[in-house]
Amino acid sequence: MTCASQFRWTSAACTDVGLVRERNEDACLDAPERGVWAVADGMGGHAVGDFASRAIVQALSAISPGDSLESTLDVARAAMQAVNQALIDEALRMKVRVIGSTVVTLVTCERRCGCLWAGDSRLYLFRAGHLKQLTRDHSQVERLRARGLITAEEAKHHPAHNTITRAVGAASTLDLEQLTLEIGDGDIFLLCSDGLSNEVEDPEIAEVLAGGDTEWAAKKLVELALAHGGHDNVSVVVIRAEDIGGGSDMTLLNPEV
Repeated sequence: MTCASQFRWTSAACTDVGLVRERNEDACLDAPERGVWAVADGMGGHAVGDFASRAIVQALSAISPGDSLESTLDVARAAMQAVNQALIDEALRMKVRVIGSTVVTLVTCERRCGCLWAGDSRLYLFRAGHLKQLTRDHSQVERLRARGLITAEEAKHHPAHNTITRAVGAASTLDLEQLTLEIGDGDIFLLCSDGLSNEVEDPEIAEVLAGGDTEWAAKKLVELALAHGGHDNVSVVVIRAEDIGGGSDMTLLNPEV
């Protein structure tokens, strides 16, 4: 028995190398028929970052959904743990310090969805005209901001802005954070690499998502990132839920996130 969805999913992915980098080390997974989506961002400055991000996407694309959201998340977690070890082994073989990648993945089951992530690739929810960042970055500047040592505006220009504290392949034990959420009719989810979030402000993102067209929104968001400088690879997956099962209370299961 596999986990059925009570929603019709429409989604689209778009990725671009940007205007500065020579290679695209991002990778996207867009599998609405399986209820699995992901964005992985190979760690900047490493020639094998694209290998790491592709390995994550390939592993997630091969998972078999379980009979509950929790079991599906467990399968996804196990798949990424296996990639984590494979990347560590490959780094040893190639005699490089690390082969790594951030990841954010969304999976669905019936009327719920779950997210696993490590690093600063993000999940946003656009609901009832409001945009909310659901994930929190695993980064040095986020630690400083959370402790009140710097402001959100100072975080954007901090010298440690690109220093992440978790990634697939970075340590022998992969520490993935998790959240779960009740899905509402018309919800729009956005998965993205920091190539979008570093370039495009939340009000602009919300304005694009408000149109409800996933394919147009994915392309438009990448265009905006490029128009704002395109300093990094940029990847987005835009996902829209249409209720076919008879209503949802749209309750956030972990509102502290």
